[in-house]
Amino acid sequence: MGAVARASFRDAAGKESTADLALVRAEQLAAGRPWRVFRWRQGQAHYSGWYWSATTGGHVVYESRLELARLLLADFDPRVTAIAAQPFLVTAPSGERVRRHVPDFLLADRDGGVCVVNVKPADQLAVPKVADALAWAGEVFAVRGWRHEVWSGADPVLLANVRFLAGYRYPGRVDAGLVAAVIDRGDATAGIGDLEGAWPGRAGEVRAAVLHLVWRGVFRADLSVPLSAGTVLERAA
Repeated sequence: MGAVARASFRDAAGKESTADLALVRAEQLAAGRPWRVFRWRQGQAHYSGWYWSATTGGHVVYESRLELARLLLADFDPRVTAIAAQPFLVTAPSGERVRRHVPDFLLADRDGGVCVVNVKPADQLAVPKVADALAWAGEVFAVRGWRHEVWSGADPVLLANVRFLAGYRYPGRVDAGLVAAVIDRGDATAGIGDLEGAWPGRAGEVRAAVLHLVWRGVFRADLSVPLSAGTVLERAA
C-alpha cells in the first residue's frame, strides 16, 4: 500500500487527535477512550455492555456477545498487557475513494507486539464486501507492523471454562491468605479436589483461591475439557 494511513483517536479526556498511523503508539490508544460512542436502546440487535478487565483494572466496552467472548480470552491471556476497544479510526486513500475502518480491539503484549482484532460471525466472512474490508484492514495494519486477527469464535468448552474462571478474576473477592498459602504449598501438580481437602471445612474458599490462581496463570489446566474437582493443575514455570 503506497497511501499513507491516518489514525484518529481520543485520549483519556476525550480530546481527538489525528496522526499518521505509523507514528501512533499502542500505549496512546490503550490509554484513550473508545472512538465510537455506544448507545443502548430497547430491542437493539446486538448485546452491548461493559466488562471489568483484570488486565486493565478498568472497564472495556463490547458491542456483542461474540466480542465479549474474545474480550474474555484476551483478559485471560497472560501475554496480553493492554486491551482497548474501538481504539481508533483508520482512514487511507484506496483508488478513487477514502476507506474508513474502526477495529474492534487492540491488544498489546508483554513482548511489545500489537494485535488488532476484528470480530465477525463466521457466516459473514464469505460476504464479498466484508471480506474485502477485512483484507484491506489487514494490509494497513501489516504496513504498520501490527498483526491483524479476524476472530469468529473458539471451542465452546474452552469458552465455557474461561467464562467460569472469569468469575474468580477479582483479587478483592478471594481470601488473600489462602491464595498465598496455596502458592506456598509448592505442588508441581495437584487436583482441585485435593487442594480443597488440604484445608478441611474451607472447601468453598479454597476453590475460589485456586480458581483465581488458574485465572492468573499461576496454575495451568486442560481447558479443552470441563473443569471439575478432578481437574489436575500444573504449576506454571
